[in-house]
Amino acid sequence: MNITVLGSGNGGCAVAFDCAAHGHQVSLFDFAQFPASIQAVQKNGGIRCAGEIEGFQPVAYAGHEIGKALDGADVIYAVGPAYSTRPFAEACKSYLKPGQVVIVCPSSCGGAIEFKNGADLDLRDEAILVAETSTLPYAVRLIEPGKIRIFNKLKGGLFLAAIPARKTKNVLEHVRDVYPAMSAAKNILQTSLQNGNPVIHPTITLMNVGLIERTKGDFEFYHEGVTPAVGRLIEAVDKERIAIGKRLGVEVIPDPELGVMQGYMVEATYDTGFVSSPGFAGVKAQPSLDYRYFHEDVGYGLVFLRNLAEQVGVETPVMSAVITLASVVMKRDYRGEARRTMETLGLSNRTAKELDQLLA
Repeated sequence: MNITVLGSGNGGCAVAFDCAAHGHQVSLFDFAQFPASIQAVQKNGGIRCAGEIEGFQPVAYAGHEIGKALDGADVIYAVGPAYSTRPFAEACKSYLKPGQVVIVCPSSCGGAIEFKNGADLDLRDEAILVAETSTLPYAVRLIEPGKIRIFNKLKGGLFLAAIPARKTKNVLEHVRDVYPAMSAAKNILQTSLQNGNPVIHPTITLMNVGLIERTKGDFEFYHEGVTPAVGRLIEAVDKERIAIGKRLGVEVIPDPELGVMQGYMVEATYDTGFVSSPGFAGVKAQPSLDYRYFHEDVGYGLVFLRNLAEQVGVETPVMSAVITLASVVMKRDYRGEARRTMETLGLSNRTAKELDQLLA
């Protein structure tokens, strides 16, 4: 198949490398303001990878021309933080063709709907299938432009849902060779809720703000950043997320249990499970607080989850507290910015039952 990957960060390069390793012809696109990896991939003719997966894989096209990148694409992966989804969709909308499949990876809370809105596609449009994954299929870091290290490729606990959900199996057929561990979710509410990033990233960051500022991230985020007290905060946020899922009729697997399924962890606990996790070994903390662990996982993730919870009548005092504290620390009003909410997605004023019917 012809695969196009939108986004040349660590996740985009990992998806591009892995798809190429499975025999697909891959094109890699990013906006002109992000030239480093694109230039490196152009120069080298492909992507180098170290870690759990090693080697070099060719990339047929790497550049900033969206029309050229999408020409002939069967599957399009939009890989990046939540704030990249709409710009990718808007760039694509004049070039998308019936029969193409778009996968927002990861969801980052309603990512598939955000893409459809940005590309001016009707929510129930099936000519161009849009789906989302619950999380990025890898723990990966960009070593240098065009070179990545994959710490873990998920062994399970990776979910996908399409809009409408009855088309999910069709999308899975397109990705089964590269992602055999990927399975069908009930709908995009499940993939959105099952993304653990808003649960673990803001809480660990918030409890380690002093250490991050002093060391500029020179410590292992999970192995050294999680203590029993940090684990208790992670668990409290996770319980609220699980309660939202229960109200919506979707199963949300507790984060440590999911970590074991994915191959990150060997112990399903909120503290020592992270500290002893082989899949997180060597993963450093962010170099500063000005990072996506607050900007994305609070500003988009937790704000969205709190808004969804309020809509369906679930109390989330701990999530609210994390949002408030992160806002104070960063001198921003994440809740007031409302970057991703049920209103921005066009799903407000609907009951849990109505949401289930709409997305089925």
